[in-house]
Amino acid sequence: MSLSLGYYGDTAMKKIPGGGVGGGYDVPNGVDIRGRYDEEFAKILTKDALMFVAELQREFRNHVRYAMECRKEAKMRYNSGGLPGFDPATRHVREGDWVCAEVPPAVADRRVEITGPVERKMIINALNSGAKVFMADFEDALSPTWENLMRGQVNLKDAVNGTISFQDKARNRVYKLNDQTAKLFVRPRGWHLPESHIFIDGEPAIGCLVDFGLYFYHNHAAFRKAQGQGYGPFFYLPKMENSREARIWNNVFERAENMAGIEKGSIRATVLIETLPAVFQMDEILYELRDHSVGLNCGRWDYIFSYVKTFQAHPDRLLPDRVLVGMGQHFMRSYSDLLIRTCHRRGVHAMGGMAAQIPIRDDPAANKAALELVKKDKLREVRAGHDGTWAAHPGLIPPIMEVFNNNMDDKPNLIKTMKREDAANITEEDLLQIPRGVRTMEGLRLNTRVGIQYLAAWLTGTGSVPLYNLMEDAATAEISRVQNWQWLKYGVELDGDGLGVRVGTELFGKVVEEEMARIEREVGSEKFKKGMYKEACKIFSRQCTAPVLDDFLTLNAYNHIVVHHPRGPSKL
Repeated sequence: MSLSLGYYGDTAMKKIPGGGVGGGYDVPNGVDIRGRYDEEFAKILTKDALMFVAELQREFRNHVRYAMECRKEAKMRYNSGGLPGFDPATRHVREGDWVCAEVPPAVADRRVEITGPVERKMIINALNSGAKVFMADFEDALSPTWENLMRGQVNLKDAVNGTISFQDKARNRVYKLNDQTAKLFVRPRGWHLPESHIFIDGEPAIGCLVDFGLYFYHNHAAFRKAQGQGYGPFFYLPKMENSREARIWNNVFERAENMAGIEKGSIRATVLIETLPAVFQMDEILYELRDHSVGLNCGRWDYIFSYVKTFQAHPDRLLPDRVLVGMGQHFMRSYSDLLIRTCHRRGVHAMGGMAAQIPIRDDPAANKAALELVKKDKLREVRAGHDGTWAAHPGLIPPIMEVFNNNMDDKPNLIKTMKREDAANITEEDLLQIPRGVRTMEGLRLNTRVGIQYLAAWLTGTGSVPLYNLMEDAATAEISRVQNWQWLKYGVELDGDGLGVRVGTELFGKVVEEEMARIEREVGSEKFKKGMYKEACKIFSRQCTAPVLDDFLTLNAYNHIVVHHPRGPSKL
């Protein structure tokens, strides 16, 4: 990368051993790496790349801190009985005739996107999958251990350079990239997550600036040449709650473009609308990112999690079993329709939600039934006007692609043809309508069983976990946790299975005990003993029964996976 060191001034340099054999990382002043030293990681954590990350941190940390304080203030309003809604102060943005920058040709067609963690084999298989886009994930599908994060950066650099390969010794097979591959998008972590293996000026780095900064620094030039047709890199941006947070990202992008000497608007990003407050800010979010936007995505699992979290102090807004909270619910359908209308009005993609199903190889009938549900869901999306959708497994790509191909009339997208003006009348009440359905003992059990198993995998370094024929990430564990918490807090009646019992700590304790026994039977005693199921059970149970709801399961559990390696004396 051709960044001038002069930009950073005459920064004193120091070398700090990272605890590994063979020396340490060469770091700029004020940067302290506490993760394990590795020669491959050192190719990512170069002096200049770390300077870039440190500059981003120093310029934007106060803006991020203020945004997090604004989240707390909003939570206090909701906990005092307030409701999220459209902001009267930004009505002129919602009613204006502006449009976003034109979609780059390289990503005009996004009809099927596959997602997954930044693991080496996953990256190769996903890029070769036949999908139009692969979203490589540093966020909900990745456990953010030092090893995972740094190996992920190494893997992405190799992928962008076209040199990535993987030898599977067990299968005696070598994986390499095909001639034609999916376009690569990268999802960094959310604003709220720290990177505690890297300290800048005595405090943990902001996780997403580490993810973005290292990837952009090493890959922007090669990506624009090989994949972006003069644009890029491309990103997905998670967990935002309002346009203030989008403005920070836009400023980060402009700063990165300026440092790299590339034209404004090169970087493009799709924002996941996966928090309830953000659905009232979709125009404003696009407006802030109008030079860098390629649309919005329905992050529907996290959106359900956010609904519960936003209304944690509203006993009149209790969710039914989470399996009943689908796109048939009025508030979910309204969210999807308004997102499509907003995106197409502003000239960008409206991306659909995740199909998390994975092939059921030992039950053809069940597999066929699951596939029919996927196709039905995707048919609903494309007929509603979504320009593309997500899949978690390569096996879903051909049937989903067929659904979209059959309903898009050979167009790369539906931006100009499906304006959805009928959605202009969607109200705050539509977006907040209480979901309907029953609550059952099986719902409580499933939440507990899935939440504990996901967290056990996350604690051992796996963030994308196959459970009961679905590929789960952190969003499912979050829904499971907050729903259990909500039901416990308000002593809800399980009204859907004729039991009529109320959820309390005694019942929950019994359910946890029984579900732990079931997990041990299902995974086997040996795996159960070697795994971190008991630790996961403690963390999950504690969060479900806490008097105050934690904002994020992963934020609370993060300290369990941070490993600081001892450092020797600094060398000047």
